[in-house]
Amino acid sequence: MYVLTPQQMRDADRAAIATSGEDALMRNAGRRIAQHARRIAPAGSRIVAFAGPGNNGGDGFAALAELASEYDCVVAADDSAHSSRARIAAQERAQKAGVNVVPLPGDADGAAALAGEGLAVDALFGTGARLPLPEKYRAITPALDAGERRVLAIDIPSGIDALTGAVGEGAVRATVTVTLAAAKPGLLLEPARENVGELWCVPIGIGEAILAAQRREYAALDARAFCELLPERPAESDKRSAGAPLVIAGSPQFPGAAVLCARGAARGGAGYVTVATPRSAAAALRMHLIEQVVVELDDEAPPAAVVEELLDLSKRNGAVAIGPGLGLDARTGEIVTSFLRANRLPVVADASALFHLSKHLDVLRDKRAVVTPHAGEFARLSGKGTVAPQARVERVREFAERTGITTLLKGSDTLIYDGTTMHVNPTGTSALATAGTGDVLTGIIATLLSQGLSPVDAARAGAYWHGLAARRALRERRAGVIAGDVAEALGPSLPHSTDASDYGVRIL
Repeated sequence: MYVLTPQQMRDADRAAIATSGEDALMRNAGRRIAQHARRIAPAGSRIVAFAGPGNNGGDGFAALAELASEYDCVVAADDSAHSSRARIAAQERAQKAGVNVVPLPGDADGAAALAGEGLAVDALFGTGARLPLPEKYRAITPALDAGERRVLAIDIPSGIDALTGAVGEGAVRATVTVTLAAAKPGLLLEPARENVGELWCVPIGIGEAILAAQRREYAALDARAFCELLPERPAESDKRSAGAPLVIAGSPQFPGAAVLCARGAARGGAGYVTVATPRSAAAALRMHLIEQVVVELDDEAPPAAVVEELLDLSKRNGAVAIGPGLGLDARTGEIVTSFLRANRLPVVADASALFHLSKHLDVLRDKRAVVTPHAGEFARLSGKGTVAPQARVERVREFAERTGITTLLKGSDTLIYDGTTMHVNPTGTSALATAGTGDVLTGIIATLLSQGLSPVDAARAGAYWHGLAARRALRERRAGVIAGDVAEALGPSLPHSTDASDYGVRIL
């Protein structure tokens, strides 16, 4: 799935118009939007599109022209500005098809009365609009609120910044957003995700070559791309070839973090999981880890001896997860930093390891490493304080470029950056806002690293799968999802098919 900035989308549009024509693209968009309108609007009901003066309004006309024989279709249109030939042609087709065209209402009450209990289609502004919305549109957008009625937004909810995800005054809150040709970064980022609703990306006839020619500033996985990242397990496999991560985790105070990380690794497909933990925590781990091998580390041994033991142990593994539940004491810090300095395996560092790394980031430079902080950990790790929501993208970009470390910043819109492309995870959910889910994610990423994925691919695939599992657990539990539920849902949540739906690609 492509994620294009507004400028890239304009460039792609121009290239496609030069070969296919603007009218053909608008007709294609109309057909695709109509598919989704049929999906959510009862047959024979009212559909009202609120159409702005540009091509987003033209897409609204094109969609309702497709629907006029099946629904009571009305377009409330703003014709106050110059319209493109394609928009004018779409309006003429809609009127010939029986769509009733009326002036745009002057206020929200008028818009609400016009829409009634039917489907409202937001065709006011597309990705090129600037915030804030003009006042005359802000006057009617309160009626375009998914809390009041079903709302389908074309391309992007009006009032959302398509690049940053900023939400302007009076922004539309959609039930479903049908974005055209490619996703836009702002649709995937907070706080706009709350306004987007269910997000689908639909093709409209812009060729693959045109989309692929745009530089990959942003990216997001869909089910097909995720499945293509996962390595196939040959029929003649052994347990270590299926993935053999070493999990360095746990302490007497936090044995559960090690358990959850090991479960994430195992349920993430590893054939052989080794857990290295202090002897004082080992008994607690063994009570919960039946299929995993628990190796005891001497609590009293000098740090250098423990590091030597870990390095020897790691020779039989394919990747390392380090940090969950280890603790913040100085001895542990010396073990963590010394081990990582000498380690040559791919590694994912989380939790306690991030605390100790905050002054020793050089030990990960030029290594196959992923760090997975939440916002508080990132503030310490980056040395630049609290991250404002609107600054997450730039702060992650700056940190990863400065340190050379693939960085995963957790959140509902988890970001992964490797110095080249900003990956935004689309599967985040509030079900992950519970203790221990980050430990599960660390285990998943460790397994994927041990199976040969690059740090950035392991991080983005791990985050995507982690979110799918949390959503599955939420559907099954409805409330009270805990981290163990997420680990257990990894297998059942794995997509069964890489085929896109007839409706396009479901993103959110």
